[in-house]
Amino acid sequence: MMKRLALIMAALALAGAPGPALADEAIPVQELVLRTKPAVALVTARVDAEASLNCGPGPITVKPAPFVETGTGWFVDGRGYLITNAHVVDPAHRLPPWVSQELKKSAVDEACVTPLLARQGLMRGSRPDFEDQIRRRVDMASIRLKLLPQVTVLLSNGTILPAEIKKFSPPLLLDASGKPVPDSGRDLALLRVKDGVYPALAVADEAPKIGDPVHIMGFPGVVLSHELLNKSAALEASVTAGSISGLKQDAIGQDVIQTDASAAPGNSGGPAIGARGAVVGVLTFVSLSPSGGSIVQGFNFLIPGKDLMKFLQGTEVATPGESRFNPVWAAGLRDLSNERFRSAAAKFAEANNLLSDLTDVRRALAEAEFKVKNPPPRPFPWAWATLGLALVSGSGYGALWYRRWQRNRFRIKAGEVVKMLEEGVNPLLLDVRKASAAKTSPLKIPGATYVSPEDLARGEARIEVDPNRTVVAYCT
Repeated sequence: MMKRLALIMAALALAGAPGPALADEAIPVQELVLRTKPAVALVTARVDAEASLNCGPGPITVKPAPFVETGTGWFVDGRGYLITNAHVVDPAHRLPPWVSQELKKSAVDEACVTPLLARQGLMRGSRPDFEDQIRRRVDMASIRLKLLPQVTVLLSNGTILPAEIKKFSPPLLLDASGKPVPDSGRDLALLRVKDGVYPALAVADEAPKIGDPVHIMGFPGVVLSHELLNKSAALEASVTAGSISGLKQDAIGQDVIQTDASAAPGNSGGPAIGARGAVVGVLTFVSLSPSGGSIVQGFNFLIPGKDLMKFLQGTEVATPGESRFNPVWAAGLRDLSNERFRSAAAKFAEANNLLSDLTDVRRALAEAEFKVKNPPPRPFPWAWATLGLALVSGSGYGALWYRRWQRNRFRIKAGEVVKMLEEGVNPLLLDVRKASAAKTSPLKIPGATYVSPEDLARGEARIEVDPNRTVVAYCT
């Protein structure tokens, strides 16, 4: 009995113990977002320049405002490899002619337009015609530029890391006639930052289906430049939700996934996360209104995960999503969700030691530590109390049964005695009622031997009985 009870308790303990999440297990939305968001980072392509030009009085050298392009990247390998769109880093990678043209325009404004307006006592924008006149005097072809391109990655802990472009597939571009340019590609770039331990995202094995939910993560410019938001908005990725709404092809026949999840400039390169926490696609382009050029939401497009895996072939990224940070962070979130606050705090502290001060880790660690010191009220565990009561009751009755079994004593009904007599079992019948009851009671069982209960209690009853014979005693 006790062995069986121990086995039941062991089984209950195993049933209540948390195991590792299955690879194909759907994750609650809040946990899914928290698991994946630390791996998303802000990517910046910046081109600084020194411009030498002549506005009329003589040569002058100025440093115009840099050309800056921002987008979204995410770690595909925990050693320091990130994925983003090629068009995000293209200005600093290939230095296309239009970037130089923009920098020349900026140099003319700084070296020629602004000083001449100041001498005339005019503000910028007050005489557009005069400003254009000044610009036309400058020979743009004669301007000499010294370009200083760089690509950086900003983590959510505020760390800025220089990045090297390890692989590049050009963006899809159209010429003046609307035809794709010859070198149009898959619009992907693989970046490398310094060695370290970083969160990383896996790539989904299965192709997404229409209707599947997705969450797009990234750094839309409308948030980065919002005048009412703190500058810390640049540290933490924004998340939008939607679903797969179509499976299409782009202008050169490459597969793209349509989604109604919102996106904006700055989201480019961001991961689209499926229900199991893996990347199903990479945001590549949005839809613009034919009339005004404004973004039409609900019609945004992703590079499929299968094409991303093809792009990674031949690189050092053999297993996307591999990271020492991931299991520690996921275990902490699971413990926090299951209200194991002390264990969660320990896991978050370990994650923080691997990569310190990430926004989500810092916030989760603070929450777990607070709840260790101030545990939330818990409802009375009626289910466990009922189970405990049942087990205690069961063990009590079991103990009584066990004692009776040890003494070889069992209750038996009168009908069963009659049946034994009819079947020839011939038990020894003992009348052990009190003497007064035995004399006055009309109930007599033929063949029964009377033994007083007092003699039994004193051990003075002398009855010769075959040890193998059944004994039936009855009393009041």
